[in-house]
Amino acid sequence: MIDTLTIIWIALPFFVGFSIYLLPQLARSLALGVAFVSFGYGLERALAPLPLNLHLLDRFSVTLIVDSLSGYFIVTNALVTAAIIFYCWHSNKTAFFYTQAIILHGSVNAIFISADFISVYVALEVISIATFLLIAYPRTDRSIWIGLRYLFISNTAMLFYLIGAVLVYQATHSFAFAGLKEAPTEAVALIFLGLLTKGGIFISGLWLPLTHSESDTPVSAMLSGVVVKAGIFPLVRFALMLPEIDPLVRIFGVGTAILGVGYAVFAKDTKRMLAFHTVSQLGFVLAAPEVGGFYALTHGLVKSALFLTAGNLPSRNIKTLKQTPIPTPMWVALAIASFSISGFPLLSGFGAKVLTMKNLLPWQTIGMNIAALGTAISFAKFIFLPHGKNPTAANEDKGKIKAGFWVAMVLLLGGLVLANGVYYEAYTVKNIAKPLVTIALGWLAYFLIFQRLTLKLPRVPEQFDHLIGTMSLMLTLLFWMVLA
Repeated sequence: MIDTLTIIWIALPFFVGFSIYLLPQLARSLALGVAFVSFGYGLERALAPLPLNLHLLDRFSVTLIVDSLSGYFIVTNALVTAAIIFYCWHSNKTAFFYTQAIILHGSVNAIFISADFISVYVALEVISIATFLLIAYPRTDRSIWIGLRYLFISNTAMLFYLIGAVLVYQATHSFAFAGLKEAPTEAVALIFLGLLTKGGIFISGLWLPLTHSESDTPVSAMLSGVVVKAGIFPLVRFALMLPEIDPLVRIFGVGTAILGVGYAVFAKDTKRMLAFHTVSQLGFVLAAPEVGGFYALTHGLVKSALFLTAGNLPSRNIKTLKQTPIPTPMWVALAIASFSISGFPLLSGFGAKVLTMKNLLPWQTIGMNIAALGTAISFAKFIFLPHGKNPTAANEDKGKIKAGFWVAMVLLLGGLVLANGVYYEAYTVKNIAKPLVTIALGWLAYFLIFQRLTLKLPRVPEQFDHLIGTMSLMLTLLFWMVLA
C-alpha cells in the first residue's frame, strides 16, 4: 500500500502543476494542497522505523529509498513551498508562477528519494528548467541574464555528472549509487564535480551568491531554502552508503562552511550575506552526514524566513539600515531567525548545531567552530539593527504589498520552535554553555572589529567565465583527492 502511495505522491505535483493551467483561479489552493500532502508524507517517513525500498527498473537499477533522512528533506521542501505560496497569496503572481513552483517542488522531492544516478540526473535537469523560469519570471533584462547564467552553469555541471554516471554503468552495469564503490576514479570525480556545483559547494558554488541575491524575494527564499539541497542530498546519501566516500564529503563540508562564512562576515548587502551563508550552512549538512537531515530542516526554515524578511526591509544596505529604524514586528522576526541560525537555545538551530558538533570527527572540530563563530558575527548585523515605529510611508506601502508575509513567518518560525523538540536531549548545561559563549564572542568581535571594517572582497571569482574555469580546477582537485 505504501508503495502505491509513494508513486502517487511523487506524481501528484506534476499532475497538479500542469492542471493549474486548466484551473488558473485555483492555482494557489492547488499548489498549497500539494505542499500539505508532501508535509504529511514527509513527516510519516521521518517517523517511520524502517526505510522503504522500491526497484522500478531492475535492468538499470532505478531505485527509490525513502527513509528518515528523506523525510526531513521532504518536510523542509513542503514547509518552505507552503510559506512561499502564502507569501505570494495576495500578489499578482500568475498561474505560470505557481505551475513552475509546484513542478520545482515535485522535482526536488524526487531527488530526496532517488538512489540511482539516472533518476537524479533527470530530476536535476527538470529543476534547472523550472528554476530558470522562476528566476526570469519578472522578465527584466537583469532577471533573464541571471537565469541564463544559472542555466549555463547548471547544464555544464550536469554534463560532467552524466559522463561520470555513464562510466559507473560501464564499470558495474548499474546506475545504483552503490556502484560508486567499484567505479573508476574519473567517474567519482566527474559526479562529485556536477553535484558540488549544483549544490553550491566550496568554490564550485560561487555562482550562488549573485543568483540568490538578485532573484525575486520569494524565489531567493525557495532557492536557498530547498533547491540547493537537491545538489547536496546525493552527496549525503553517498557518505552514508559508502564509508570510502564519507571523508571526501566531510572535507568539502568543512571547506564550504569556512569559505561561505568568510565572505559573509564582510558582506554589507543583506541578501548577499544571506546567500553566502547558504553556502556556509550547506557545509554543516555535509560535515556530519548522519544528522544532515535535521540540520537541513532547520536551515531551510531559517533561510527562507530570513530572505522573505530581508526582501521587505527598507534597504539592502546594512549601513543604511543602521540609520533607518525598521518596524519592531519585522525586527522580531529577523531576530528570531538570526538567533536560531546562530545556535541560540529554545530554537531548533541550537539542537541542530549541538547534534552536528557531536557527530564531527576530531579533525573537523576547529574548522566548524570557526564557522559557528563566523555565523554569530554575521548575524549580529541583523540582531543589533535599530528598530521602532515605522517612520516612512514607503515602508508601510511595501508592507501592504506582502499581505501573506506574517502567515509565512508563523509557519517558518513556528516550525523552528516545534522542531526544537526533535533533539531535546541537547538541553544540558554543557551543551547550552558552549553556543552561548560562541555567540557572545561573535558579538564581541562584531562590535570591536568587524563593525568597523570596510573590506570589500573581489567579485572576480563570481564572473561567468571564471566560474567555468573553476570547474576545471575543481576537477583536477577531485581527481587528486579521490586517488589519495
